[in-house]
Amino acid sequence: MAGDFFRYPLRYFVPVLLLLIALVWLLPAQSVRTETTGTLLVLGDSISAAYGIDEQQGWVQLLRQRLASDGENVTVVNASSSGETSSGGLARLPQLLKRHQPQWLIVELGGNDGLRGYPPRVLKQNLQRMVKLAQSQDVRVLILGMRMPPNYGKAYVEAFAKVYPQVAKAQQVPLVRFFLEPIVLKKGAMQADGIHPAASAQPVLLDYVWPQIQQLLTGSGD
Repeated sequence: MAGDFFRYPLRYFVPVLLLLIALVWLLPAQSVRTETTGTLLVLGDSISAAYGIDEQQGWVQLLRQRLASDGENVTVVNASSSGETSSGGLARLPQLLKRHQPQWLIVELGGNDGLRGYPPRVLKQNLQRMVKLAQSQDVRVLILGMRMPPNYGKAYVEAFAKVYPQVAKAQQVPLVRFFLEPIVLKKGAMQADGIHPAASAQPVLLDYVWPQIQQLLTGSGD
């Protein structure tokens, strides 16, 4: 029987050999999946703390759900607090980093600084210090920027808006210039106070920043 094997021309076995080689190359690529693992810390104000709506409807909770549905092993810690300023966030950040030891940080602060008329230079200094502190511990940072309404005066509004890109450029971190941009002029997207997003707007906010969050988690886009 063994001798019969060698009676067949070699050309009959070439397709089989090619198929085996292809399987050797393809199977590992299909079976290995890169999983994102770590802790994502969100440090924000009432916008990220789901003010005025059920916390389960907030964009941060929706982010948790999306990451879980995508099979990502990412723990999302929401350290956002209503009324928080950049100074308050800076004061809390060291302990938050120590406690949660995140791999990624999203900073969504500054709105309350602006509403209270704080100098933009103070906001800039606080944001820079937060980013530097996180980077010193190898934490990747994404900044979600805010803007002030025109009734605060052109000079203040422009100076405030410039803070975020200045910090992002200086510290080389990704930036969403205006987190509320896709909803701020959309009818029914804001609560009665005209400041906080409604529950219906939360999925829109997540969709808006999702590409930047994906890049943050994967380390792409540097």
